[in-house]
Amino acid sequence: MKQVDSLLVHGTLLTMNERCDQVADGGVAISGDSLVAAGPTEALLAEYTAEDVVDCSGQIIMPGLVNTHTHMPMTLLRAMADDLRLDVWLMGYMMPTEREFVTPEFCRLGTQLSCAEMIRGGTTLFADMYYFEADIAEATAQAGLRAVCGQSIMKFPSPDADSYEQSLAYTRQFIQDWLGHPLIVPSVAPHAPYTCTDEILKACTELALEFDVLLQIHILETRQEADESWEAFEKKVVERVAELGVFRAKTIAAHCVHVDSEEIRLLHKHGVAVAHNPTSNLKLASGIAPIKEMLERGVRLSVGTDGAASNNDLDMFEEMRLAALLVKGATYDPTALPAREALLMATRWGAEALNLGDITGSLDVGKRADLIVVDRSPLHNAPHFERDPNSVYSQLVYATQSADVQHVMVNGQWLMRDRCLLTLDEERIREQAAAYARQIDRFLIAREGNVLNKLVAIGGLQQEESFEIQVKVRLDDKALIERLLQNPAVEVVKHNHYRQYDTYFLFEDADQGRVRYREDDFIGASGQPVSVRTRLTYTIPDKAGEFDEAVLLSHSRFIAPADRPLRFYREYFQASQECEIHKDRLRWHILYKGVLFYVNVDQIMVPAVTERFFEVKSRTWSLRDAEYKAALTSEILNDVLGLQPESRVRTEYVDLCQE
Repeated sequence: MKQVDSLLVHGTLLTMNERCDQVADGGVAISGDSLVAAGPTEALLAEYTAEDVVDCSGQIIMPGLVNTHTHMPMTLLRAMADDLRLDVWLMGYMMPTEREFVTPEFCRLGTQLSCAEMIRGGTTLFADMYYFEADIAEATAQAGLRAVCGQSIMKFPSPDADSYEQSLAYTRQFIQDWLGHPLIVPSVAPHAPYTCTDEILKACTELALEFDVLLQIHILETRQEADESWEAFEKKVVERVAELGVFRAKTIAAHCVHVDSEEIRLLHKHGVAVAHNPTSNLKLASGIAPIKEMLERGVRLSVGTDGAASNNDLDMFEEMRLAALLVKGATYDPTALPAREALLMATRWGAEALNLGDITGSLDVGKRADLIVVDRSPLHNAPHFERDPNSVYSQLVYATQSADVQHVMVNGQWLMRDRCLLTLDEERIREQAAAYARQIDRFLIAREGNVLNKLVAIGGLQQEESFEIQVKVRLDDKALIERLLQNPAVEVVKHNHYRQYDTYFLFEDADQGRVRYREDDFIGASGQPVSVRTRLTYTIPDKAGEFDEAVLLSHSRFIAPADRPLRFYREYFQASQECEIHKDRLRWHILYKGVLFYVNVDQIMVPAVTERFFEVKSRTWSLRDAEYKAALTSEILNDVLGLQPESRVRTEYVDLCQE
């Protein structure tokens, strides 16, 4: 008799190997980290003996599940912000919260929480891309799970890097530190084509090729990504990525919801694996991926949960079930993804997608002992049919729940026995996660109650000059502007023509100020736009003062680039009222007594206003300078132009248009 470490016997053995062999009364023998035998129980007991013999009667012995796309620490953000569009969810809530809270400690705890959930649900291998990936890898190895880990790289500053160059350097060191580890496989993880420049994508590819590691990337999760790629590059996303040479590296692409037939052919041509994330795609309303066509084209398919913030769990049984059902409903074809193939996506095909099919994903002799034991006795699993060998796959995919997983082993080590976790302190993890939730709640409550804080959270906000001096008058005399520009005390520095499209977000609490989304169309000599600029302006509501004859002094403005669609800001700020103003603006930059002023002639087109307006503005950081400029403004109006006080308008355009 040969001595082995563990024997699992008398179970229904599902190998998920190339032949999808089944044994009604079967089991496996494990020695060290590997499977040394798999087959009928009688044959195993005749040849092997072990101190650890597990009777799996009434249970299924099968490979552990493979989750090919997730973000482990995001379990700590589970249910923090739901029922939002992807861009609002990601850029309005996730990224600001991550900037505030994501630290090595956060990532370790979130990974421990995720590992505990995955072990309980029968997942033995996952692919992760996030920040502080070394801490994620360390926590995963301590929990005993197998993982492909990639440091997220993007053009924006991230919680662990001020630049993409730092992220690349971090990734290089991470790969060097973890290459050859028995459980952790390092990878390169450029976030997505829309968050990476061509330079970043090329650099990531070269790094992956240098070390021969996997490259993980999000591709075409939303229709917006497809549209913006065409607008920016006149290329489809997959086409652009392929032309940049990214697919020279071993690549797994998450989502691929909005790939068309041409792009599917490109994915297959370059051997790109796809991580299908049905729950996340539905929850974020991203769409339904064309899984049937991918299968027909021979694209390598797998299943991922995505992060728990967008799923909201890491349950691979649920994910397999939805993957199988969703494609049937989308194509009106009940055969589009049979149960066996859905299970293959979550086992062997998943391991192959991560380039680990030679060591895990099926119960083949010589592979690592990564397996689970699933109880068939619960009512929702009864009864059992033997006529069709595919019925066991149907039972697992359509009926089995994650709570039915009884035992989990990875690399020959038990991680769970009889539903008891062996490598993680579940209660401690739960308590520490709750403490983080309380901190995040306080942060978001404070932020949501302050418009300025919400604006700061999405980034790019800059304070402009502390004071703005302005006055506007009704332009009854069209020769007024000529008198000003021809005055010997006035020097014209610059002239522009704009069409401005303003959307004001107004709030019930007037003390919150107001936010303006502005699109500036710069008009050329032909009368057509030659360039466009969009930006946000936040103004504090109260005036700092009023000077002679309605010269207004207001507090500072805050400016931010408006690099997202108007819809994003509408949904993000949730204003109580909106006001749209469209105007045609002629602007002159002038020097009067050596001081810079902006002179505008405005025609309001929406809402229709018959009058034109003449406006003089200046800005400064100094209160003393502001008072001096206010006096010069009055001088321009009174002495240079001879305007009467009653022509002055004491309100902003937004207030004027609401009267």
